[in-house]
Amino acid sequence: MTFKLFKALGTSAVIGLMATGSVWATECIAPANPGGGWDFTCRQIGKLLYDLKQVDQPVQVTNMAGAGGGVAYNYVVTERNDDPDLIVAASSATTTRLAQNAFAGMTADQVRFVGAIGADPGVIVVAKDSPFQTLKDLVEAIKADPGSVAFAGGSAAGGFDHMKPLQVLQAGGFTDIRKVKYIAVDGGADAITQTIGGHTQAMTGDMSETIGFLKSGDIRILAVLTDERVPGFDDIPTAKEQGYDVVAVNWRGLYVPKGISDDQFNAWAEKLQAVADSAEWKQIMADNGLAPFTKVGADFQTWIDGVIADTTEMSKEIGVIQ
Repeated sequence: MTFKLFKALGTSAVIGLMATGSVWATECIAPANPGGGWDFTCRQIGKLLYDLKQVDQPVQVTNMAGAGGGVAYNYVVTERNDDPDLIVAASSATTTRLAQNAFAGMTADQVRFVGAIGADPGVIVVAKDSPFQTLKDLVEAIKADPGSVAFAGGSAAGGFDHMKPLQVLQAGGFTDIRKVKYIAVDGGADAITQTIGGHTQAMTGDMSETIGFLKSGDIRILAVLTDERVPGFDDIPTAKEQGYDVVAVNWRGLYVPKGISDDQFNAWAEKLQAVADSAEWKQIMADNGLAPFTKVGADFQTWIDGVIADTTEMSKEIGVIQ
C-alpha cells in the first residue's frame, strides 16, 4: 500500500486499517459520507462477504465523499487501477453521471462494473384523485398535449428521476421529449407533496420514497419500473406489462479497478453472487425496501454499457450535454 493511499485516506482511516491487523484486507470505498446509499452498500455487502466466508478478513469501509462520486472514481482509476482487493459502491447515480461527463472527462470504461444485487424500483406516481387511472392514460395525455402534464422529481434536471418518465414516453412512441415538463425539487417527499397538492400532475422517483404516502392513501402508483412486480406490492403493475418496455431501478452494486485480471473479476462476481443468494441478504433487502435485482459479472457489464449509451443519447436530446 503506497504513501499516496495513506494520504488519500487520511490519518483516522489508516489507523482503522492498521487496527484490523492487515493493510491487505479487502477495502470497500463508499464514495460519500456515512449514512447514505453507497455507505449502506459497502457496510452491508462487506459484512456479508466476511460472514459468508467469501473473504478471510473483515472488509474495511472507507468513506471518500466528493463530486457526487467523482473523487472516489478518479482515485480508483489513477491510484488503485490494478488492486484486486478493492471494491467500490455504485448505483444508478454513478452511471448517470458518467454518461453526462460529470466526472471531469473520466469514462465508464476506466473501471469494471462487477454486479448489482438489489434495487430501489423506479415508480410513476399520481395523486389519489388524479384522472389518470393507468400509465397509458398518462402517456396518451402527454402525446396529445405535452404541456398538460408536469412531473416532479427529487433529482436535478437531467438526473435519474428526470430520465424515468422520458424512457417510458419514448417506449410509448413519443419522441419530442424536450417538451415534457419536469420540476426538480429537494427530494422525493417534496416531489410527492407537489403532486398531492396539485402543483404537478405526476411524480417520478423511487419506491422507498412513496411507501408512507401509499399506505396513507394519498397517492396511486401507476407503474413500477421493474421486470416483475415488487414482492409485497403485488397489486402495482409494471410498466412492461402495460406495454412500455422500461426497467429503471436505482440498483445497488459494485465496481472494481479495470486493471485486475479476468480471473480476479470473475472471482468478485462469484463472491457477490454468493451474497445475493444468501438468506441474510434477502432479509436485508426486505428490511430496507429493496426489490430483487441481480445482475452479476460480464452480463452486468454489458447491461451497464447499454444503460450508459441510452442515458448519453437521452441527455443530448434534452440538452443536458452537447
